[in-house]
Amino acid sequence: MLGLKRLNGSMRMLALVAACALTASAGAETRSLDYRILATQKTSTMEKELNEAAAAGYRFSKVMGGQTANGGKEVVVAMIKDAGEVALGTRHYRLLATNRTSTMQKELSDAGEQGYELCGVLVGKSAFGGAEVISILKKGAK
Repeated sequence: MLGLKRLNGSMRMLALVAACALTASAGAETRSLDYRILATQKTSTMEKELNEAAAAGYRFSKVMGGQTANGGKEVVVAMIKDAGEVALGTRHYRLLATNRTSTMQKELSDAGEQGYELCGVLVGKSAFGGAEVISILKKGAK
């Protein structure tokens, strides 16, 4: 009899977990997301494209750098837009790139004083062949 009570308790717990999973997946199915991929070799171009996407309602999601199939060594950024999200204001992005950590420290501190926060970092190859640190900063809507 004790074994049956434990089984019933376990079955109830399993049913509760299944119900939660179904509720969560039902909510996820109704969410409509749109993605925009930005890829370029030039940091100045990336900053411009980030801000153009932000003006269209997209927000930063992920960043990576490296060899791509078509463009060679590029910075690639994924932007996301939630169709159900109400815009809370305009986002502004800034991209910093340098091969000296002391320079990056100063530029990050200066940007922080202006209200920017760090949202992505990567290390890539510069146009001159050396390694550079690239930081993406955001200001505005959360």
